[in-house]
Order: sequence, then C-alpha cells, then structure tokens
Amino acid sequence: MVEDSLRGIHLGIVGTGVMAEAMLAGLLERELVPARDIVCTHPRAARREELVATYHVNVAERNVEATKDTDVVLLGVKPQMLGGVMAELRGSLQPSQLLISIIAGASTTALGEGLDHPAVVRCMPNTPAQIGRGVTVWYGTESVDETGKARTRAMLSALGREFEVHDERQVAMATAVSGTGPTYIFLFIEALTDAAVHLGFPRHVARELVLDTMQGSAEFALQSGKHVAQLRDMVTSPGGTSAEALYELERGGFRTVISDSVWAAFHRTLQLEAQLEKRAMEFPTVPPRAKGRGAARR
Repeated sequence: MVEDSLRGIHLGIVGTGVMAEAMLAGLLERELVPARDIVCTHPRAARREELVATYHVNVAERNVEATKDTDVVLLGVKPQMLGGVMAELRGSLQPSQLLISIIAGASTTALGEGLDHPAVVRCMPNTPAQIGRGVTVWYGTESVDETGKARTRAMLSALGREFEVHDERQVAMATAVSGTGPTYIFLFIEALTDAAVHLGFPRHVARELVLDTMQGSAEFALQSGKHVAQLRDMVTSPGGTSAEALYELERGGFRTVISDSVWAAFHRTLQLEAQLEKRAMEFPTVPPRAKGRGAARR
C-alpha cells in the first residue's frame, strides 16, 4: 500500500501555515505519521503553542530544526518569505532527504539552486484540501526515486486527489486552473447568491440554494461521465429559461473572461517563477563541509 511508504518516517514542516496544517491534520487523522515524529516550525510563539495544543507535535522557531534527522521536509512558507528561508536552510539538507514544496510559483530550479538540494517535489494544492477534498498536481525531479514518489503520493492523498505530471510546466498550468480555480468558483457563487437576493430570497436561503446547486451539479457531472456540454444541453430547452440565461452569459463574454482570467493567473505564476529563480541564483556555492551533519542521530 502507498500509505506503508510513510511508516517509520520523521517529518519536518517548515512554515506551518494553512495548507501545511491541512496536510498535517490529514496525516494525523489517517494515522500515517505519529505526532511524536513530526516537527513544525513557525516564527510566532503563539502559533507554535497552538500547534502543540491542537496536534501534540514538536515545534521549533528555527526552520533548520525541521531538517535535522527527518526523512521528508515539507516547505510551506509564503513566496515572499522563500528567499530568507532558502538562505537559512541552504546546506542543511542531506541527499537522502525528500523536499516537498507547496509554494506557488516556486520552481524546482529555484528550490534546487536555492537549497543546493536535488530531490525536490513541487506541488500545487488548492483550498478544498483543507477539508480533504482538494486536488493536487505535482512534479518530481529526476533525483526523486520511487520511494520518494510513493511518499509524496501518500502525503498528498491526505489532502484529497493527487496527480503526478512529467512536465513541470503543467504545475504552473494547474496553479492557474485548479490552484486558483476555487477563486473563480467562489466569485461565481457570490454573484449567483447576490442575484438570488436581488430576486427577493433571504440571503441565508439564497446561499443554501446556490451552494447545494453547485455541489449537486458537480457531483452529477462526475458521476454521469458525460461531457459537460451534453449535460448543459440536457437542461436547455429551446426558448426556455436556460436558453435565455445562456444567451446573456455568452453576450457578456463569459467564456472569454474566464479564459482571460486563467491566462492571467498562468502568466503571473511564470513571473513568480522567474523572480524566485533569479533570487536563488544569487546564493553562493555551499562549501562541501557545510553539507554534512554526520551520522543520523536516531
């Protein structure tokens, strides 16, 4: 089983933010990694205390503590913090350790150069991962062996579904589609709810109507196995209400706006990649003696 690949491992989490916490909670709930074998870092003492109280994990202020005697290191800091974190961690990772990054726009080139470490997995989870219903697209460098890939699958399955791709550019694409996708959907939910209120529904009723409609439609699309265009045709009678509504959507450029939004998100991802890669190239070469920590301390 894939889950067996995590048996006996020690996990370090650098920057335990919302998404990293979602992964932490999923791993603990499924009993894939015991709390005693996990160390989480965060700069704020209050946040560290919260993690201990909620999950009973080990915590530390210094990020380098997450790389000591761990098998997998999960990197979950904000993109603007990555430069400082890479400077702190550079040279502290052993070749046998697997680095999994969930940082938007951080390419394996930037991470590999910035951390002087070859075995890197780049992931793009999305917001529903916080309730175990997410979708994560990931890419591993050539230095990530089959054990590392199995561990990646097991960890990401704690967030929902996972998809490995063999072209890193597709992770950037996923950032614009599935990663940013909930933003588009939330905005549509908000707009449809506001429209229902404008018609005369109380807001709490409008919200439930819209959310149930969205959820039911998505489930129906998944289970039917049909193309969504077929499903749309099924509910669009000639001269009916759906036909009238679709006409207004198309007249307003609905498809074009969505497409332009996805392209904008994709190009922004590429800009972030270029910025982070440039920052990583500025790091000096790590002296050979700085790479080792000696024998494992377990």
